[in-house]
Amino acid sequence: MNTRKRLVFSILLIIVCNLSCSASMASTGNVNLEFPFFNLRNLTLLGDSYLRNGVIGLTRDLEVPSSSSGSVIYNYPIAFFDSTTNITASFSTRFTFSVDNINPTSFGDGLTFFLSPNNQTLGSPGGFLGLVNSSQLTKNRFIAIEFDTKLDLHFDDPDENHVGLDIDSLISIKAANPMMQGINLKSGNSITAWIDYSNEQKKVEVFLGYSNLKPNKAILSVDIDLSDYLKEFMFVGFSASTEGSTELHFIENWSFKTLGLHPARPRIHSHNVSDNSVPLRPPIPVSDSGNRHHKKIGLALGIGFPSFFCAVLVVFGLFSVKKWKGTKTEKSLKAELMAGPRQFSYKELKSATRGFQQTRVLGHGAFGTVYKAFFVDSGAISAVKRSKHTHEGKSEFLSELSIIACLRHKNLVQLQGWCVEKGELLLVYEFMPNGSLDNMLYSETGEPLKWSYRYNIAVGLASALTYLHRECEQQVIHRDIKTSNIMLDGSYNARLGDFGLARLMDHDKSPVSTLTAGTMGYLAPEYLQYGKATEKTDVFSYGIVILELACGRRPIEREGESQRMVNLVDWVWKLHSEGKIVAAADARMNGKFEEAEMKKLLLVGLSCANPDSAERPSMRRVLQILNNEADPLAVPKAKPSLTFSNSLPLSIDELVSDCEEQLEIRID
Repeated sequence: MNTRKRLVFSILLIIVCNLSCSASMASTGNVNLEFPFFNLRNLTLLGDSYLRNGVIGLTRDLEVPSSSSGSVIYNYPIAFFDSTTNITASFSTRFTFSVDNINPTSFGDGLTFFLSPNNQTLGSPGGFLGLVNSSQLTKNRFIAIEFDTKLDLHFDDPDENHVGLDIDSLISIKAANPMMQGINLKSGNSITAWIDYSNEQKKVEVFLGYSNLKPNKAILSVDIDLSDYLKEFMFVGFSASTEGSTELHFIENWSFKTLGLHPARPRIHSHNVSDNSVPLRPPIPVSDSGNRHHKKIGLALGIGFPSFFCAVLVVFGLFSVKKWKGTKTEKSLKAELMAGPRQFSYKELKSATRGFQQTRVLGHGAFGTVYKAFFVDSGAISAVKRSKHTHEGKSEFLSELSIIACLRHKNLVQLQGWCVEKGELLLVYEFMPNGSLDNMLYSETGEPLKWSYRYNIAVGLASALTYLHRECEQQVIHRDIKTSNIMLDGSYNARLGDFGLARLMDHDKSPVSTLTAGTMGYLAPEYLQYGKATEKTDVFSYGIVILELACGRRPIEREGESQRMVNLVDWVWKLHSEGKIVAAADARMNGKFEEAEMKKLLLVGLSCANPDSAERPSMRRVLQILNNEADPLAVPKAKPSLTFSNSLPLSIDELVSDCEEQLEIRID
């Protein structure tokens, strides 16, 4: 069956599935979540939070006192207000948590359950409970129940063991001490919490217990109308923090549901409704013969209509296939795009990014800004790149769209669609929950990136470049490989992105000179000299990234008090010449790596960053070496020198001058 036939039958299948499933998928406005244990499929971890054995840890698990904050958020927005009926939902949640400590005298600060319009809610350590930013106290909006384990007079805390209701502030509207019912938040025992809000009664109640049986009496009861604070859609999650303590905060299981919102449309499948929920009506007496007659008509319709409907679908399918066979070749592109990237409307993307709101910004590039987008109808999350209104921005947009739309590889960021409307140039990509490799490697907060992840990233990136250089119909030269263009998915797999500077070349065709484009520190010396981008210039950039992964150092850094510029390649090569290359390993890993793998990765990095392009391996060879399918290359003890016919200032000080930040050269 060819592609077009498959597409026709796929469409027919979708129609049938929609007819049978639309009632169950779109009929209810209420949600019911159950997490007897956790995985990362529907959750986003922020800050220092982590997942271990199905349990969420919200703060760092260290044996020494530390300051830490973390949060976990359910990925999809939940409806709390129906604007068509003007109804605000009630909600109920139950979860089991524990606050443990290896040193009971080192405690604080606590955890929260919260609702927020923002899916990136993460606050500061200490008394801010991972919910409020210490430098922007009013930035984060939320409704929260705090389980506070430390007395903080700044927030008018009553004691060091209390439960409170907070709205947009950590000064609780009302608080209560659970010790009144024999509950010690810091006991280390599993505690089950029930939080109920009734929109009819305008009341919030919190119950706590050491068992799964809900107590009769609430720890905290607050008469309050939350309808002014519950937005149409909000995110739900947990946060916690410490400050100079060894306190640990765990969420073991969780359920959540909303009540009171009317279904979007009436249910079709009455068998999904329990018997006791259907109102009973007195029977209407009818004659038995009439009843049999109606049964026959009903049976005929019950059999005949579906048969007729299926026949129509079959005829429609055959007609579509026949018509499609006669379609002109020029329309095939549109058919293929239906299965790949699609065209979005500007209205869709503006709504999904809340009007390209500043709070949705994920990052900035030379030619545009990237926003986080939430598509409420589907619950999907994407990244939207908004190009600048410049000639260079337009060139990059067209280059990126034309190249990456045709690429398919597990280690490339997937293009989902585009939009050219109202003077805007927008690209829509799949969202990468762990951000960029640059942020992960050089973040000053949180645990350093694990060695297993680093090695896997090196392998994944090598696989992607092998695909671009050797396995595409036309060779793709990326020209801007750097840590900030390597994204990490939910499992910390590398995804190469940003193809705005990429160029297509025929295989085995000599490159032409272009103006230099890329980022200083990642540019091969021959590319700086002659402006010719080849697969070997990409290999050089890859080598720099590999050394960054292993060493945790940027390509060019200032050294200590002298502020002398240090080149990463020179520094590692010097250690190699001294026979102690493994000493280049990132000190933040505290020796938690496989020495043989570390040495292999460092030597691969040096061989790729060889100043002589002829001595650099192909990306296929690199992939084979990392997968133990080929022997490592011999790397000379002394870094090879390189001379050009024309003079070129290649010293670090001349190239970088006195810039504190990385210098970017991006010219088209």
